[in-house]
Amino acid sequence: MRILALHTDSFGGYGGIAAANRHLLRAVCAMDVVEEVVALPRLQAESVSSALPSGLTFRADAAEGKGTYLMTLLRHLATGRAFDLVWCGHLHLVPLAVMAKRLTGAPVLLHVHGIEAWKPTGRWLTDRLVARVDAVASVSDTTKERLVEWGGLEPDRVTVVPNTIDFDGLTPGPKPPSLLNRYDLHDHHVLMTLGRLVGKQRRKGFDRVLEALPDVVAERPNVAYLIVGKGPDRPRLETKAERLDVRDRVTFTGYVPDDEKADHFRLADRFVMPSEGEGFGLVLLEALACGTPVIASTRDGGKEAVADGEFGTLVDPADPDELIDAILAEPVPPNPTAVRDRFGSSAYRERVEQLIHDVTADHGRQLAVGD
Repeated sequence: MRILALHTDSFGGYGGIAAANRHLLRAVCAMDVVEEVVALPRLQAESVSSALPSGLTFRADAAEGKGTYLMTLLRHLATGRAFDLVWCGHLHLVPLAVMAKRLTGAPVLLHVHGIEAWKPTGRWLTDRLVARVDAVASVSDTTKERLVEWGGLEPDRVTVVPNTIDFDGLTPGPKPPSLLNRYDLHDHHVLMTLGRLVGKQRRKGFDRVLEALPDVVAERPNVAYLIVGKGPDRPRLETKAERLDVRDRVTFTGYVPDDEKADHFRLADRFVMPSEGEGFGLVLLEALACGTPVIASTRDGGKEAVADGEFGTLVDPADPDELIDAILAEPVPPNPTAVRDRFGSSAYRERVEQLIHDVTADHGRQLAVGD
């Protein structure tokens, strides 16, 4: 099997979608039936520093602009070597994926990640062609339901394939003394949220936690709130913390490198993310793997990362009292082994392999019926 992979970014990229794409490409390349995956990234933030999977032809040069991307795609489609599947890693690439389908006869598997699929894109051609894809992999039921609502797709054409993470190095452990000293958090009950501080979105729940903090402090005077991440919304959040008279309780860490993330999760007594825009919530899995109790949202895909409450506490982020009560409640340590069993690489690869088998088999049956 040869697969054409049209996607935004993966190897050499940043963020949740890039990470999800890397895991998908690794899983597909590990399949026994796959001879080659030709991957065309639309964006390339950095040169590729990690080893690429065997069988992956990674065309980083395709990311030099829209014209270059289109010409690179057309050259691969004109080589005469057949593709058996077109994997489309983002809604905005659906028109190119449908074009590739018409030229190759290969089915299109669209991969949707979160809020980009919750409502029409506003791109007329893209929105019109969504219903032309053969199958969809959605990271959560939340995203599936919202895509089906507007996209003209039958629900049975959308399969939920939850994201996975690299669990290596994410293990429970004591609070690191170095971080306790760095942030002066000795003898504190530490709440933590990690994410980009992006003002126009405000979906991670930083505001909700800040607004709950005065009531939490009244009941638990030793509480502290760690906001991990960087972004242009930091000054506004700092001003808000001052206005709420909790600025002395809030620490803004700025950017934290990957090799320090696990220690930051271990530092926290509670990872709190009352978000409203998570397609799935990879950071929740990271916290759970480190043994940190989590509070997630009922209003987005975060609830699925905590298995609908099996691995963590769920709250309605629009209900301040519910959030305050959850923060003040005695935390129940998660089961990192159960989290790995459900969302680890082995389970993820089995889901991906089954989906690709089903999509290509269904397409073959449709062709046979047509003949």
